[in-house]
Amino acid sequence: MNDIDFNRAADATLAHIERVLEVADLDFETPADGIVEIEFDDGSKIVVNRHGVARELWVAARSGGFHFRPQDGDWVDTRDGTPLFTRLTELIAAQGGGTVGF
Repeated sequence: MNDIDFNRAADATLAHIERVLEVADLDFETPADGIVEIEFDDGSKIVVNRHGVARELWVAARSGGFHFRPQDGDWVDTRDGTPLFTRLTELIAAQGGGTVGF
C-alpha cells in the first residue's frame, strides 16, 4: 500500500468513526487532520489517529495503546489480529460510552 492509498483508507475509516459517534451521541473532537478524540463523562478519552510513517491507525485508551495495520480490507491489531472496530467497541464500552455499533 502506497502513501496515497493509505491516506485514503485512513481518512475513510476516521470519517466512518465520526459518523458512528454522531449517531451514538458520543462527544468527540477532531483537533487536527487524522485525529479523533472521544470524550467520556469521567474526563477520560480515547484517541484514534493516523500514523503515516508506520502506515497504521493508532488507538490510545485508558487500558493501553493499540496499533492497527490494513489487511484484507480491514484494520487489524498488530499484536493479536483483532479488527479495529471490534476493539474500539470494547474500549468505548469499558470507558463508559455504552454499546456502539460500527
